Amino acid sequence: MSDTTSEQPARSGDTTPGALADEQGGALATTTRDREVLVDAQGVKVHFPIKRGVIFDKTVGHVYAVDGMDLQIRQGETYGLVGESGCGKSTFGRALLQLEELTAGKVHFDGVDLASLKGEKLRRERKNMQMVFQDPLGSLDPRQTVEQLLLEGMRAHNLVKGGAATERLAELLKAVGLPRSALNKYPHEFSGGQRQRVGIARALSVDPKLIVADEPVSALDVSVQAQVINLLKDLQDEFDLTYLVIAHDLAVVRHISDRVGVMYLGSLVEEADADDLYDRPLHPYTRALMSAVPVPDPKIEDTREQILLAGDLPSPANPPSGCRFHTRCPWRQETLCDTERPQLRVVQIDGVPASQRVACHWAEQIASGELQPHKVEIELTDPSAQQSVTADATEPPTSAADLT
Repeated sequence: MSDTTSEQPARSGDTTPGALADEQGGALATTTRDREVLVDAQGVKVHFPIKRGVIFDKTVGHVYAVDGMDLQIRQGETYGLVGESGCGKSTFGRALLQLEELTAGKVHFDGVDLASLKGEKLRRERKNMQMVFQDPLGSLDPRQTVEQLLLEGMRAHNLVKGGAATERLAELLKAVGLPRSALNKYPHEFSGGQRQRVGIARALSVDPKLIVADEPVSALDVSVQAQVINLLKDLQDEFDLTYLVIAHDLAVVRHISDRVGVMYLGSLVEEADADDLYDRPLHPYTRALMSAVPVPDPKIEDTREQILLAGDLPSPANPPSGCRFHTRCPWRQETLCDTERPQLRVVQIDGVPASQRVACHWAEQIASGELQPHKVEIELTDPSAQQSVTADATEPPTSAADLT
């Protein structure tokens, strides 16, 4: 690879994605809170049928990938969506862009009901919504040069004509920190960070209002992660973009997000401004996630709350009744938790703002210390899984199959 396409040097202080969290983590919150709602998702459900049969397919069940998501994203803000693998984050992001068909619910984008659009009308509306995929190499056509990749979307929406295209492409590459010579190169000629920059440039090429970034830095080195995250923030300021950032890395989410939603088994369990969520998580699952983040101070690390969740994420094809988290929750109660699914609500706790909502029946009692954590007994949600469990009940599960 030539020197002209080498990785851009990290800016001063870019050591880790979360290095500037204290300085910039909530800087945009006050400027975006009063803006108009750009994305309004109400009761979104995406269920995938499970089919069996030799001659005729028969639906024998469903995978409840997304099961009742209510979420709003305001113009110009960054909404971070976190949760463990299999909770439905990526499916929800694709459903927002109508890349997955909704089973139920509505998605309004800038006042337009996307579910009601079909064919050419939906294609025209997609100009305003773009996606940055997790795997940049897999999402870029290896047979096309960067110039061809960028021009494809622009021509589809009649955004360039004649010689104006070359200058527009050069501006896009400059915006994402790549040289003009990159236009003639193929995806395999770039590093991982550079390919992700190409993917970002492709999303920007049609002048979108919303970008859904699905794990945009998970496949990159830590130093390169910081560069890409800072690039996304700079582009947001320059083009007034709105982001939905889907990620596992809590440091990345805190660094870039104005608001954060925590997702578990197809729905939100907590939503708050980024600083509020990280300073005082309220839902038991959020507290467990935060306790898993190491603190670079041995004294604090040894004394702080640490919650180790028992078992794996239940199967979305057979979710637990009541609260989806009750099979792993250290604060589970026999009343309500097993039978009634909690709604996302504003809690009555001193010092907790109305912008922080929690889907827990006992959030107030847990925060006050009235309820104390207890040992969690692992439950099997599928009776047929009994055969895969060892006779020794003290042996921990080794795979998701032991719990579903």
